[in-house]
Amino acid sequence: MLLLAAGCFVPVSAQKLEGEISYEQVYHWTQVYSRLSFISQEEKDRMKLTWGNDDESKHDMVLYFNEKQSYYTYPKTEDVSGGYSGRNREYKIYRDFENGKRTDVIEMLGKTYIVEDTLKEINWKVMNKIKEVAGHMCMMAIAEDTIKKQKITAWFADDIPVSAGPELYSGLPGVILELDINDGDIVTTAKEIKLKPLTEDVNLPKKQKGKKINTAKYEEMMITHIRDSIKAHRNPFGWGGLPY
Repeated sequence: MLLLAAGCFVPVSAQKLEGEISYEQVYHWTQVYSRLSFISQEEKDRMKLTWGNDDESKHDMVLYFNEKQSYYTYPKTEDVSGGYSGRNREYKIYRDFENGKRTDVIEMLGKTYIVEDTLKEINWKVMNKIKEVAGHMCMMAIAEDTIKKQKITAWFADDIPVSAGPELYSGLPGVILELDINDGDIVTTAKEIKLKPLTEDVNLPKKQKGKKINTAKYEEMMITHIRDSIKAHRNPFGWGGLPY
């Protein structure tokens, strides 16, 4: 469901749109860990003293898109993921807007899963706020991840009227150029936008290793893992766990 604020006008362009967007993703680990319910105030204070303003972890991501499909993943030159390992976890997010389908290839909990299902409808609410991102004027939209208990803030450019976006988020009347999870825990921001004919295949390879599941099973796994991790005083996210 998409709620448009009063005065919001989204232009429709007949121009064929395709290209790629380079993003920088920044994790602020002090904020991420401070949200864990079992972390005491003393531990939170100790983290701030230990890390100070040097708690950032950065890496690059890339989105390939056209008007019908998108593919989001690590760039081919990216070597380090989140400061955990010398290799990236499997993470390939495919969207088929024309047929309303999602395919997510995600490595988590020690295995690679292929989540295949219809596109999940996100209850976006478009706000009457704008800012510039990567040279494009963007409008703000907010939503909530009720499973991970996360506030999602997206800034989308309606002058690039495709529904694509970074991570698992899409469905707005313009490409998402900035995605903010939980008021700065993780911020994914477009650095460069290239509107040009695609050279990267945005279709899922015919041969892809992984266990196929649907959205309901994926969400059930997340709920169980988050509950069990919190009970055992473990961080449910990050390398070896769930993507944040």
